[in-house]
Amino acid sequence: MELRHLRYFMAVVNERNFTRAAERLNMAQPPLSRQIQQLEEELGLQLIERDSRPLRLTEPGRLIYEQAVHVLERVDEIKALARRLRHAEHSRFTIGFVASTLYGWLPEMIRRYRSIRPNVEVSLVELTTVEQVAALKEGRIDVGFGRIPLEDAAITRTLLRYEAIIAAIPSGHRLLEQERPLRLDDLTAGTLVVYPKTPRPSFADQVLALYRFRGLKPDTILEVRDVQTALGLVAADVGFSLVTASVQHLRRDKVEYRPLEEAHAVSPLFMSHRVNDTSPEIAIMLDAIRHVYRANHVENELGV
Repeated sequence: MELRHLRYFMAVVNERNFTRAAERLNMAQPPLSRQIQQLEEELGLQLIERDSRPLRLTEPGRLIYEQAVHVLERVDEIKALARRLRHAEHSRFTIGFVASTLYGWLPEMIRRYRSIRPNVEVSLVELTTVEQVAALKEGRIDVGFGRIPLEDAAITRTLLRYEAIIAAIPSGHRLLEQERPLRLDDLTAGTLVVYPKTPRPSFADQVLALYRFRGLKPDTILEVRDVQTALGLVAADVGFSLVTASVQHLRRDKVEYRPLEEAHAVSPLFMSHRVNDTSPEIAIMLDAIRHVYRANHVENELGV
């Protein structure tokens, strides 16, 4: 039995005539008669008294008709629910982000997106890049902003820009007496504070890779949970840290920032989303990003 059999049966009962039912269904009368006959054969019951004028239901036919009404009403409810769910999905947009992106242009991008889509509820979730991949696959976020170039067949990554990596130095440190930009050679004596500690790979691995590339190694490496903790330890003169340039907008007492004279001292910024996501919100978000970069003359990899 298929749903169409029930719909055909209900049309015949409601019209009380095969010809009028066929016209209503935009089909010829003989195929309609065959469909009703197939339904009766499958159920092993005669549903309609064909010799009566107008057509009448048999007692089994009346009971089947009542059940068919309930079944098709339930199907319509399911369709309506699906429509509501689709609408709900499109009225929410959840963004995953690594903490350092909040100190850059991400807030401006989100404001721009919300001005374009004022009726969309925007939610923000702080997640590492690794956590964002899992959250995208599970549907917990719609896009993610991270720094680690993780490869996954289910995820599409768009490189937005490269951001300079700079040094965060305790106030009063001897390195601040130098007028030139610092080099990694200057940042080996003492304790290097890296973040996040977990999960890995992370921005900490990018920093440590810079040292390995130059054949250098800090005296001591201290891994901490996040950038706020790292800067707190720098302020306490526990050590120094390497951070993305946007972090210097986070004003912290007893912390000074200095540029690095290192060609490879950059951190990429990616926007990630599901490969099969055809939502227009993705394109709208990218348009918002392009607008912010263009308006603020920010160098980027989007060609704007």
